[in-house]
Amino acid sequence: MKSKKLKIKHFISESISVLFSTPPNFIKKPTCPDSFNWQGRSYNVVKCLSEWTDFTRRGRMSNNMQPQHAEVASQRGSWGVGKFYFDVLTQDKQTFRLYYDRAPKNAYDREGKWILLAELSDENE
Repeated sequence: MKSKKLKIKHFISESISVLFSTPPNFIKKPTCPDSFNWQGRSYNVVKCLSEWTDFTRRGRMSNNMQPQHAEVASQRGSWGVGKFYFDVLTQDKQTFRLYYDRAPKNAYDREGKWILLAELSDENE
């Protein structure tokens, strides 16, 4: 069976809160959430359609590591660098792309944040 090709229907890029029935073992290495809240509404995730990571170092961070360490970090991440992406199908049959950004806000808030990036649609729609 061929998987559906998804495209961005609406770009959102807003902070969200997420819930897990079983919290991930490590906060900075999350699994797909079971639900998320956006603009006062709760969305239940019924299926994770795809997931991937991006540990690319950008800006000043791209030059602050020796090459051999940078190569390892690009595969598994390093402190405060990286994003975990999830394309999800909700109970209402909507499809969204969300991600967890591991970068800390500041020295007092080191957890990172969840972002609802976009609503998706089938490439044929």
